[in-house]
Amino acid sequence: MSKMLNEVREQPSALDRTLRSELKKAEKLRAIFSKNRPKLIMLAARGTSDNAAQLGRYLLELTTGIPVSLSAPSLFTLYNAPVDFTSTLCVAISQSGESTDTNIVLERARAGGAITIGVTNEESSSMARLAEHVFLVRAGKEKSVAATKTYTGQVLCMYLLAYALGADLDVDDFRRIPEWVAQSLTLEPEITERAERYRFMDHAVVSGRGLNYANAFEFALKLMETCYVVAERFSSADFQHGPIAMVGQSFPMFLFTPGGVTWPGMRDMIAKLTTLKAETLLIRDQSNKEAAKLKAREIVLPMSLPELYTPIPYIIPAQLFAGRLAAVKGLNPDQPRTIQKVTQTL
Repeated sequence: MSKMLNEVREQPSALDRTLRSELKKAEKLRAIFSKNRPKLIMLAARGTSDNAAQLGRYLLELTTGIPVSLSAPSLFTLYNAPVDFTSTLCVAISQSGESTDTNIVLERARAGGAITIGVTNEESSSMARLAEHVFLVRAGKEKSVAATKTYTGQVLCMYLLAYALGADLDVDDFRRIPEWVAQSLTLEPEITERAERYRFMDHAVVSGRGLNYANAFEFALKLMETCYVVAERFSSADFQHGPIAMVGQSFPMFLFTPGGVTWPGMRDMIAKLTTLKAETLLIRDQSNKEAAKLKAREIVLPMSLPELYTPIPYIIPAQLFAGRLAAVKGLNPDQPRTIQKVTQTL
């Protein structure tokens, strides 16, 4: 059994540890931000951490009303651009805390007067030393190159950050996330069977919108790095502005389809994909009753979720699928070719 799949299964306990230890920090920051609320948030990250940042962008703007920007590290590392950080909160996200360009953004932002927060799994890392405040992802050592439990831990920290910034979120809902993840893990036998159907898949598209747009990026990344599948990722809106032209019969499409405001657009796209005879697989929870009527191939989480809290439980079946598909293809997801656990770029 791969280390990746073992680490996927460790997520309920990892999330519970993170929440228990970091909630106090969120409470302290909430008091600080109540007196000095930033006018802009900039998130800096690479790779899987950048997908967590993408989720953070949606979540933070939605729940706090503060504009959020994703950093372009090359502006600092290559162009040495002067940036005004007045009234800005800079949040750097890195599993190892040793991402060179991310740390340079963090360092420049702090020197420029920004409030700085680091989100990392490594307490003794460079990032933890550079940032004024740190949320630690208490995932334990992640041995597989493919990040899983650190991704969900980073996303959980985005919820804690939203709370710290004054978002009207109920901490009791946070405490339900580990149990929702545990319930999602019960789908592993079903997903193992489904993966066999995709043994010869070499290309695919993953689509999600709103709060699950980041999950589309993360699922596609896992397919690319563990299964060597060329996986594109789009919002349902962007996909219909041109890329849908590449879809034909049996073209593999994976869709995150929670109920809520994003569902009507996803429903319309599914209808188009059906006419094109694409190979679609939906990921949803039991609250989306309308999707159940489509009689599509689907992975159904065994609970009803508020859309706001779908991102973490929804990525679990995607992680399981990637890990199981790698096994079906005879690949080792723990050691993908040509990449390492810690990637340092400028």
